[in-house]
Amino acid sequence: MRILSPVWRSLRVIEHLLSGATLALGIAVGRRLGARMPRVPDLVRWWHARLCRALGLRLEVKGEPAPNALLVANHVSWLDIPVIGAQGRIGFLSKDEVRHWPLIGWMAGIAGTLFIARGANRTGALVAQIAARVSDGRRLAIFPEGTTTDGTRLQRFYPRLLAAGQLDGVKVQPVALRYGTSSTPDPVAPFLGDDALLPHLSRLVRHPGLRVEAHFLPPLDGSLLSRRSLAERCRAEIAGALGLEPAAPPPPAPEPQREFPLPLPEAPVVEAA
Repeated sequence: MRILSPVWRSLRVIEHLLSGATLALGIAVGRRLGARMPRVPDLVRWWHARLCRALGLRLEVKGEPAPNALLVANHVSWLDIPVIGAQGRIGFLSKDEVRHWPLIGWMAGIAGTLFIARGANRTGALVAQIAARVSDGRRLAIFPEGTTTDGTRLQRFYPRLLAAGQLDGVKVQPVALRYGTSSTPDPVAPFLGDDALLPHLSRLVRHPGLRVEAHFLPPLDGSLLSRRSLAERCRAEIAGALGLEPAAPPPPAPEPQREFPLPLPEAPVVEAA
């Protein structure tokens, strides 16, 4: 059974990826033909949930994603996306490297993922796209650390993309992710440094059963905070939920109370094809 279980899990993952590619192709063709695709977010959620089951993840979820929310999560692995995505109709902001992953990058683009390139001086337009999505009643998840960790610590939360969370009517919801237990973070789950997708996936399918905790914390009103204070508040809430060292309070700074001008600048939502 120890041999058969990874083999069976691998076959399930391969079948699931092929099913996802078929769905993505159908969505792409439908959009090219001008068809309305209202069920795409539900299909994406189903795909994420089924991937979690195929990998044998043992999910423990506390709370639920708030409507009309910008979700702010700590970042451990590419698994963060299916774990969060399985909980609702949620879009994602991802690093540009994911766009070039075989099959997965193309499927992520079809699903509506926004990509951000390192060093690209286009943050203002990207913030407008994020704000347009959330203000339209959709949820979008970001990882403000900008990189993954091994789950034992939190990096600094970069505040720039949180400007979208300062709009009236937009909720900012911290999300704490933990792989393994509080005393022994799982060593297989983190996707670090020069890790490649396929070798990491190979390690996951041999894992006897990965425990994952996703804690959706109470939403914050970002309109009452500067974006730096909002970033530190999210970091502190996530650190508390994970039992990590609390984030240091933000130093006083002459930031304006609201850093994203209203009304929003007109910027089209550009999704990868």
